[in-house]
Amino acid sequence: MAEPLSEYRRKRSPGRTPEPFGGGARAPGDAAGPGGAGAPLGRFVIQKHAARRLHYDLRLEIDGVLRSWAVPRGPSFDPAEKRLAVQVEDHPLEYGDFEGLIPGGNYGAGRVIVWDRGAYRPLESHGELDPAEALRKGKLYFELFGYKLRGVWQLLRTRSAAGVPAEASKEWLLIKKADAWAAPEGTRPLSEESVLSGLDLDQLGQVSQPGDEGPLAELRRELIRLDPPRRREGSADPAATAPMLAETAPAPFSRPGWLFELKYDGYRMLAVREGGVARLQLRKGSDAAAAFPEVARALLALPVPRLVMDGEVVVLDAEGRPAFQRLQERAMISRTADADRASVVQPATLMLFDLLAVDDRDLRSLPLRERKALLARIVPRLGPLRFADHVEDEGEALYREVERRGLEGILAKDGAAPYRAGRSPAWLKMKASPTDDFVVVGFTAPTGSRVGFGALELAQHDAGELRYVGRVGTGFTDRLLEELHGALLPLTRPTPPCLPARPEHAGVEAPALPDRTTWVEPRLCCEARFTARTDEGLLRHPVFLRLRDDKRPEECARRRPASPTAGDAPGGPPAPAGAAAAPRVERKVSLTNLHKVFWPAEGYTKGDLVEYYRAVAPWLLPWLRDRPLVITRFPDGIEGKSFFQHDAPPALPGWFRTERVWKNSSGTDGTGPGREVDYLVCQDLESLLYLANLGTLPIHLWSSRAGTLGQPDWCVLDLDPKGAPFAHVVRLARLVHTLCEEMGLPSYPKTSGQAGLHVLVPLGRQLTHEQARDFAGLIARALVDAAPDIATIARVIDARGGKVYVDWLQNGHGKTIAAPLCVRPKPGAPVSMPLAWSEVTARLDPGKFTIRTAPRRLKGRPTEPPILADTPDLAAALAALEKRLRPKAK
Repeated sequence: MAEPLSEYRRKRSPGRTPEPFGGGARAPGDAAGPGGAGAPLGRFVIQKHAARRLHYDLRLEIDGVLRSWAVPRGPSFDPAEKRLAVQVEDHPLEYGDFEGLIPGGNYGAGRVIVWDRGAYRPLESHGELDPAEALRKGKLYFELFGYKLRGVWQLLRTRSAAGVPAEASKEWLLIKKADAWAAPEGTRPLSEESVLSGLDLDQLGQVSQPGDEGPLAELRRELIRLDPPRRREGSADPAATAPMLAETAPAPFSRPGWLFELKYDGYRMLAVREGGVARLQLRKGSDAAAAFPEVARALLALPVPRLVMDGEVVVLDAEGRPAFQRLQERAMISRTADADRASVVQPATLMLFDLLAVDDRDLRSLPLRERKALLARIVPRLGPLRFADHVEDEGEALYREVERRGLEGILAKDGAAPYRAGRSPAWLKMKASPTDDFVVVGFTAPTGSRVGFGALELAQHDAGELRYVGRVGTGFTDRLLEELHGALLPLTRPTPPCLPARPEHAGVEAPALPDRTTWVEPRLCCEARFTARTDEGLLRHPVFLRLRDDKRPEECARRRPASPTAGDAPGGPPAPAGAAAAPRVERKVSLTNLHKVFWPAEGYTKGDLVEYYRAVAPWLLPWLRDRPLVITRFPDGIEGKSFFQHDAPPALPGWFRTERVWKNSSGTDGTGPGREVDYLVCQDLESLLYLANLGTLPIHLWSSRAGTLGQPDWCVLDLDPKGAPFAHVVRLARLVHTLCEEMGLPSYPKTSGQAGLHVLVPLGRQLTHEQARDFAGLIARALVDAAPDIATIARVIDARGGKVYVDWLQNGHGKTIAAPLCVRPKPGAPVSMPLAWSEVTARLDPGKFTIRTAPRRLKGRPTEPPILADTPDLAAALAALEKRLRPKAK
């Protein structure tokens, strides 16, 4: 068998072309990624090539090489467009990074840029998932996850010339399949520049030839105009400077002359290039280039040989949001081969927001506005390096949008300020939710079935002293509990390493340090979210978010908000006459009639309801955030009148979020005309308490979130007994669990809070509501087929024959279910309780989960629902389900 790259090497001479020659074929390996858990992923690249004829080269990683096709007209998002793709010789994997000029006289002489790149997932073709075998058979389906190209595509071999075997034909068609990414020809224009260098083919030619044209020459002329100081021998090196840091602003604000950027959830990093060497310098001083090779390669592709840039490296999730856990996983990789594979499966992006030096010129004395204008000339808009854009003047509008999208926060920067090391009022940060960094100083013992430890003891540097701030016991997985416990044991010490808490106000007595705890050396750092600080200086409702292995303990310091002077924006220049800083909206909930009895038999009051929701908020809010809600209000308790409420009430506070959605019909019978509805969206504790004060008992939520309202997170099977034995409900729930396991699907049970059970099946926002309903219907059919003696899908009660109704019609646009942990208007004040499958047995008693018992049960449990992070392989699950339902031959 011929060596895979023999044809490639035969056509090229190493001494005459800069193209890579590769070290031989490498095993591709499998990994989980955008295609779903366990899906094999490879790299793809499309290079735009101005050779004898302009064309695009599509390359797919298969069997350790890049299988390649020349596509004369390039890819199209229009499924009606069938683009010719001529198969050419295999290329080495390293070719995916190649960009430059192939000299004349060589094979393929001309200019090459990396037009797009990313990961691809092969899909089943001819019953084959192996892409090599699918290609041999002449048809390959695959899904692209690139910077420009997304969605499902097909390579289809065309008929060969007379006398040539079909499998020897080199002519293929590249066709876009109809999906959410498809678009008519010409309606989705694609940028023509490289995702590595940001250059188009003409600019690449200008950079490759010395002269007075091209982006680099323009940049240098601009530097001469601005006249920043040249770096002289012995002057401070921008690459060695400490980063400029932000102070904390008390509230979002708008101000002419200020630039407002997103606050990214990543690692701060200086990108330094010196000729052919790239460094990615973390705040600790270490070089992370080996951990993020895709970022380092892109840095070397820029047309500027010497520069220093400031930014933050992130790993983005499927929605384009920074995912810190994925970033930590990337940063822990040490083996070169593993880092190379991770750069395909979980690519990193360095968001660049400042430029410190170009060539031999130090830009730190220039105004920020000028530095960013120069940076925008250098950094691509798409790719592993990305220009971090900004909004001018309108900080409050950006902050509202960041809050709506659930992002971390914003940064406000004085556009006239120079770059200065350390904290400065010229840079101000505003987090959308109160979080901070803390030093771990101890841990408590676990109770019950909890593993590892009970809670972490936290402290923070405050006015030069390490002060205790409280403990955090929620937000951990079992695995993290065990791993953290193992890391803390070697650090134990007999005495506390911190002082007692510092009260927030004079005259408040400082609480003593806790006893019954194991103290440790203050070496580990973590981030936690909390609702407020108590007067005693302790965190209120803290939730563990992550370890901060990128920070030193001394950096975990209490940052007091910068106080603006009268008439000034926080930390900013003097305001125009009569102007004032924008006041922060006070989120205060006035609680009324707390002694009113809501459950007469038990004596539970409205105040008990409010305190229940306050206690379970850390576990309930992750379910509610970003989802339209429908509430039922019982202003006089469960024996009084009640009413549904889709629309937000007229007197809703201005800070309470709503989401306007088109409702296809109105009226109780669903036959009225369609209209727009402002649904309530509960984002925080204050909003939840406001709903409780309205007398809200059941909270019903959508299965989809604002921003992706058409794609649900789950489908639900509602097992409704209506007179059937609860033992049958349990039996059917267990059967759903078995069916899902056979399909490779997770499933999550919960009590409905009434007589039945709900089973939620994660969809990962991969289906429409209609598809989700049909999918749930297929599972319901399979369930009835498996247990026809106790299960039915008959909606009419009289037609059920005493069987459990498997309701799959609770899926669809606008359909809701009772939220986990919401209270039901039934005697005993029951709640809808999420369960482990080990609890779904004949001994299960849904009535034992009430507003009195539920808070105790939740203590120590993770707050984030795992269903929201699941992205199961639905294609494989559907295939298994259809096979099960297929009529068997007689």
